[in-house]
Amino acid sequence: MADKALITMDDLETAVRTNAAFEQSGFETTMVSSLDDAGGVLRRADPDVVVLTGALHEATADELIQLAREHSISTLGLLEPSDPDPSRVARALGLTAWMVKPVDPAEVVATARRLVERRRLQERTGIIGESPAIQEVLVKIEQIAPVSSTVLIEGESGTGKELVAQAIHQLSPRRDRPFIAVNCSALPETLLESELFGHEKGAFTGAAERRLGRFELADGGSIFLDEVGDMPLSLQAKLLRVLENRSFFRVGGSQPIRVDVRVIAATNRSLKEAVAMGQFRDDLYYRLNVLSIYLPPLRERRSDIPLLVKRFIREFSRQHGRSFPGITPEAMQVLVDAHWPGNVRQLKNLIESMVVLAPDHEIRPSDIPADIREGGTRLLPVRVPGASQEVHGKELEFIFRSLVELKLQIEDLRRRLDESTQRVEYVEVPRSRVYEEAVAGTVVNVQEVEGERSAAAEGTVVYRPGMTMADVERAAIEGALRETKGNRRRAAELLGIGERTLYRKIKEYGFT
Repeated sequence: MADKALITMDDLETAVRTNAAFEQSGFETTMVSSLDDAGGVLRRADPDVVVLTGALHEATADELIQLAREHSISTLGLLEPSDPDPSRVARALGLTAWMVKPVDPAEVVATARRLVERRRLQERTGIIGESPAIQEVLVKIEQIAPVSSTVLIEGESGTGKELVAQAIHQLSPRRDRPFIAVNCSALPETLLESELFGHEKGAFTGAAERRLGRFELADGGSIFLDEVGDMPLSLQAKLLRVLENRSFFRVGGSQPIRVDVRVIAATNRSLKEAVAMGQFRDDLYYRLNVLSIYLPPLRERRSDIPLLVKRFIREFSRQHGRSFPGITPEAMQVLVDAHWPGNVRQLKNLIESMVVLAPDHEIRPSDIPADIREGGTRLLPVRVPGASQEVHGKELEFIFRSLVELKLQIEDLRRRLDESTQRVEYVEVPRSRVYEEAVAGTVVNVQEVEGERSAAAEGTVVYRPGMTMADVERAAIEGALRETKGNRRRAAELLGIGERTLYRKIKEYGFT
């Protein structure tokens, strides 16, 4: 079945040329006036992509864009060259993608086809969202899938790491072979080794017959090692041997077993910090991290929350046979503003409970659980006087890991600051030009200041009497943010600190 494109005729010349290019490429096309009823147009045309050729600031275009988003239809806007900031305009309008006129019709068709393919990928995998972060994830999946290199997926619990792993497998040449998932934190070491590599009859008490491991079962396909950071060190060495030699021994076996398996690993903890603590092998980390994908937490892509909510409502309404009255705009805003420590999984579970237990009216803010309304900051139950709540072992482990992570970040930041003080140059800078910047700890280019030493390096931190370590720290952070053009993840990597620490410092120093 041919893909379908809906093209508006606001810019008639562009619309006609674009329509011809779409038809030549095999699309079924429908050309409509912007004055037509948007809802009726979408129902009749049932398009896979909507191309808006002009008048994007009109109310009719806004209605068409919003209806398309609600029906998971991609939108491609052709913006006027007079728009001062096209990317900002596109974000404000809610466009999936945009191009600036004049446009090559063939490029419009190619862009539209990519949008259609990406939307279908989202439908197949359940990876929902139009935020730049999720679009970047989808692009990486498309790039990574065709090859057989090892992949490391990083992200907090509940962000959808297994969905990404399944998407990589489904788009790969191995799609017709098995996809086997193993949770490395769910089994003790002895059982995990047998689960991964299998065992021979009599290898240990209870081994009544030979059993194939997950690597053998995944031969020719992909194996997904979830929470690989929790794998015991002894098994890490065996996994490294499999990655390097493509062979292993069953427990109790003496014959090597060769397999052709693509390994996709995932972790919700920092493997770099685990390596530093001696909890994870550095050689295995580098072997796993050939290709990497970072899944952002839900709070970093809040614009996707309404899309996810509507998708989950449709899914659970069909699944449970319940009609759902809907959610008021005020309640939706509560969901958008919530912290979501459990990420997409937590949101999905909440929506399912709403669908099953929905009252006869639309969901209002008062119908949303208090911990969500209050920001979701209370993650763990704690003991209070006269109460029976307890902090359980798993929760204590979570607290301990969080404290260890914070301690490592603080120590790393202190070490970086100590190193930075050794590199600070004492430079006489004319007060009339940069004094205020220097006092604030701003990174300046001292080569641009007349009369300075030519050996001064670009981006040197300028020290003035009276500056504190906090000033130097602020300068380093500001310089990293400038260097990365505001990309906080890259800035954290340049500074050698965790993203959480960087976010806290950005807030502390009032950076925007």
